Amino acid sequence: MIEAPMDAADTEDADAADRKVVEQERAELKAFVKGLSADDIKSGNWFTKLTAQAMSSYTEKVDWRYFQERYQGVPADAIVDQRIKMAARYAALEGGLSAGAYTAAVAATLGSLGGASAATVPAAVATMMVDVAFITRLQLRLTYDIAVLYRVPVDLSDPDDMWKLIRVAFTIKSGEAVREGVAKAVPALVRPLIKRFFSGEVLTAAKALPVVGKHLLQRNVIKIGIPLVGVPLAVILNRYTTLLAGRHAQAVFRNEARVIEIAENLSKQSRHPQLMLWVAWLVIRANRKIADDEALLMRHLVQKVRERHQVVDEQLAHLVHIDPTEVWRRMDAEPGDLSDLLDVADRVATVDGDVNAREKAVIAELRERCYRV
Repeated sequence: MIEAPMDAADTEDADAADRKVVEQERAELKAFVKGLSADDIKSGNWFTKLTAQAMSSYTEKVDWRYFQERYQGVPADAIVDQRIKMAARYAALEGGLSAGAYTAAVAATLGSLGGASAATVPAAVATMMVDVAFITRLQLRLTYDIAVLYRVPVDLSDPDDMWKLIRVAFTIKSGEAVREGVAKAVPALVRPLIKRFFSGEVLTAAKALPVVGKHLLQRNVIKIGIPLVGVPLAVILNRYTTLLAGRHAQAVFRNEARVIEIAENLSKQSRHPQLMLWVAWLVIRANRKIADDEALLMRHLVQKVRERHQVVDEQLAHLVHIDPTEVWRRMDAEPGDLSDLLDVADRVATVDGDVNAREKAVIAELRERCYRV
């Protein structure tokens, strides 16, 4: 994402500096858009190219050490909050620079893409694509920054991790959740506009980047219209969609960081790491349904136990149905104090919210057996 000091004040000098940075970014993206064809835009392939351009050099530079050097000793929440606000500020500035191009002529020219040659992009469409590319890259890099700041592992050479980043950045498959929070997140005047931006069918396509490109282009088209109460639509939408995207990414990655922290602490404190995995899985399966946070916890718990204790349980890995009697048998075979397993059960049961009746029953049986030992 564009860099700026955390304590940038809303002064005339700061505004001028921000505008200069935004203009530099726009100039860079104008060169990128100039290299696109009409087919790239129509097919959504522009997003595939932009993703590669946006993240390759950026991820080489930006990692945890990068933020530590700049914000040493500052809690992650504080840095994330500032970077979201900074991104929203840049998005609004860019929207203001693009707003002048959003006229009826642009809307008319969009339709002409169908008749354009593969190598020709009308100038009005190119202007709109600079805006779309700017916001897309900004939100993608902001989401990556937030993951890094919460120390959530993201390997962009892994297709699954890359898709996860895209899904979070652009609220794919999560649009309903974002829309539900819109009323509280933005001023009343803006709510209808933001709801319209996030309205329609939520993208649930397979991991196809051109499909995402078409989706993003379609929903950005609503910026083209008559200014609302003297404020250009592009400024409003750029600012608040970036703010919402950042808050959504913060909620997702902060929660994952919480689960990773639980796994780390349980692994560190456990005196029975292998048995701990069986107890954790027994509690998770007590409800017969596996919540996302439970699956996430189990994955990280297995990883932490492997790294810290060099324990890999192949029998558990190949298990289809967990029988409580097998867990009790393993507990009976363990000498000494097993009370650390009670804390494991309690933390696992509450990772996704309130403890249900079946989880309580398993924990009660576990407590009785621990005391018996």
